[in-house]
Amino acid sequence: MSEPGTAWATARRSTVGGPLLEVADLSVRFRTEDGPVLAADQVSFTVADREVLALVGESGCGKSVTAMALTRLLPSNALITGSVRLGDRSLLDLPEARMRDVRGRDVAYVFQEPMTSLNPVLTVGKQLGEVLRRHQAMRGRTADRRATELLELVGIPLPSRRLKEYPHQLSGGMRQRVMIAMAVACQPRLLVADEPTTALDVTVQAGILDVLRDLRTEIGTAVLLITHDLGVVADLADRVVVMYAGRTIEEAGTEALFARHSHPYTRGLLEAVPDPERRAGGIREIPGRVPTLRSSPDECTFADRCQRADSLCRARRPELLPGPAGHPVRCVHPLPLPEVSR
Repeated sequence: MSEPGTAWATARRSTVGGPLLEVADLSVRFRTEDGPVLAADQVSFTVADREVLALVGESGCGKSVTAMALTRLLPSNALITGSVRLGDRSLLDLPEARMRDVRGRDVAYVFQEPMTSLNPVLTVGKQLGEVLRRHQAMRGRTADRRATELLELVGIPLPSRRLKEYPHQLSGGMRQRVMIAMAVACQPRLLVADEPTTALDVTVQAGILDVLRDLRTEIGTAVLLITHDLGVVADLADRVVVMYAGRTIEEAGTEALFARHSHPYTRGLLEAVPDPERRAGGIREIPGRVPTLRSSPDECTFADRCQRADSLCRARRPELLPGPAGHPVRCVHPLPLPEVSR
């Protein structure tokens, strides 16, 4: 990281006596012409100050909806219930005017595709300046200097020149860095990074992950990382929450999850990762399909795809309880601990 980043970074605000973010029984139900769709089903997790927490799962499992619900960035047909607390504030109870101050200043987002998130007809400088005017009351040369520092902070070369350029003039990796610069302009307490390395080559991915890692060190922000890339999880996250069909099904420290996972779905995700050392079978897919989200069945939603499922799995909804490895897992028949070689 470069010096300008530390020059304007201020002391972090910490949450004494509790987590920075606390999500409890968060549910999101969309009203549609074909009936209600339950996209998030009693999701609970916490994020500590300066922590990187990864939400992991297949596409359509509710990761992005959960993240957008934190600050009510969902369409009007969404019904959000449960509790979301940022420090001592209940975000779901805040009036919309106060929530607009939270968005961008306390909780900021890096969305999946920067080319569709950035305005194609405005220069990078104008888009960064809009954030600084809205939340920091900066204008003119002061805003230009801060915008330059932000681009330098995220590792963009020739930052003064880039401020005058349009998104289409930048590479995919540089556009993603611009999105990160806009997100951290107000030194947010929580940065939500939704698939920040999608469609980027491996070298560029590594650079983006380095930026996120360094931002935690220099600014002290916590990160909620949304991804299906377990390689990114292993590289960056402190803890992992695995989601399936709108529910959290396993939660553990990153090292523990990779070494001692307990849910069959988690094993399926790990075995689906390409592994050149795997002798047979290549990539192992998870059989079956993700269930529809029209209802909240009182059974294990993974039962139809699980080789360990029996009548008990379909008789009731499994609770999220400590499993054989000691961390929470939502499974009637969790996987046993791996044998330790001697």
